Amino acid sequence: MRVLVIGSGAREHALLVALRKDPQVESLAIAPGNAGTALVADQYQVDITSGDDVVALARHVRADLVVIGPEVPLVLGVADVVRDAGIACFGPSKGAARIEGSKAFAKDVMVAAGVPTAASEIVDSPARLDAALDRFGSAAGELAWVVKDDRLAAGKGVVVTPNRGFARAHAAGLLEAGHPVLLESYLDGPEVSLFCVVDGQTVVPLLAAQDFKRVGDGDTGPNTGGMGAYAPVPWLPDDVRRLMVEQIVKPVAAELVRRDSWFSGLLYAGLAITAKGPAVIEFNCRFGDPETQSVLALLDSPLGQLLYATANGELADFGDLRWHDGAAVTVVLAAENYPGRPRVGDVVVGSEAREVLHAGTARRDDGAIVSSGGRVLSVVGTGADLAAARAAAYDVMGSIRLPGSHFRTDIGLAAAGGEIRI
Repeated sequence: MRVLVIGSGAREHALLVALRKDPQVESLAIAPGNAGTALVADQYQVDITSGDDVVALARHVRADLVVIGPEVPLVLGVADVVRDAGIACFGPSKGAARIEGSKAFAKDVMVAAGVPTAASEIVDSPARLDAALDRFGSAAGELAWVVKDDRLAAGKGVVVTPNRGFARAHAAGLLEAGHPVLLESYLDGPEVSLFCVVDGQTVVPLLAAQDFKRVGDGDTGPNTGGMGAYAPVPWLPDDVRRLMVEQIVKPVAAELVRRDSWFSGLLYAGLAITAKGPAVIEFNCRFGDPETQSVLALLDSPLGQLLYATANGELADFGDLRWHDGAAVTVVLAAENYPGRPRVGDVVVGSEAREVLHAGTARRDDGAIVSSGGRVLSVVGTGADLAAARAAAYDVMGSIRLPGSHFRTDIGLAAAGGEIRI
């Protein structure tokens, strides 16, 4: 099987590493990739938002399967173009990808499917903003304003704050840019990411994970694209995980089929485990980053065959997934000033370690690896339990040097210490 992966982050690097372990995968290609992915796959430059360009590359490398990693090409319909060309593609259609591309659409699907989620309201005019903020801020039991960009925002379009002025400023800025705003009620409780491989109404869950969105230790500072993750989630009971699949993911998948937006690919549910049970924060239409790095590090089943079966409508016949024992912890190294405009172009020392997955990196003409983005790389540690996996990840992170860089030191710490309770 020849596989072409689309994307350039640590998520795609993790996909390549896992695909390489599948005995049926004979060759790997990636576009556009980074300095790390170039070591494990043939690398090409292509406009990944152009379906025609992706198809042309897939034909050039004679790909049997195209795996689309990022949300932008999925929301733009690149998977449709690939499938229309007769090439198997892992990734949802443009219609199904609206589950991430439009939060208003996702809310409508969840309500129709009877899925628990936060109360919400779309604001598309500055004239309606203050009254809407008052309604949410005065709601019984309300702890914070939750303000979201209705469109794609790379994980950084959300503000959760008890400060009305800060919430208003964020919402007003989005509206001024022409983006509708979604106001939501606040969902209290620890958060969980659940990835499910989905083919229509067939749903196969992967391990649950927890990620860390805020930039600083103790969940301080602004939201980022993700500063780390761990899997599995030791404080999540099996019956709650089954509930998430049976009463949340499966009804949403069925509702998408009912709307003629059949989902084929990876459906990612971000949930809060509230006092009343799990409730949806958001849905994404692709593998999440950095959770993917931890989840795939523990997968024992052949990834290429799993994705190919999904792309060809044969997921129901694939069988149960196999997992390695133990735990995995991913820690993200970010460039100076991230999540603001990052400093780039600095040499990264120590990034060649086996546990390192590249994201914002490039190779200079002299062979040096330099930073080229905000989240520069991920370090994945594995071990018999979370404490051992944390130790392995931070041991490797301690050997990496990048001027001005920063990372969180508390990824998985509370869970390893048994401090998280439902």
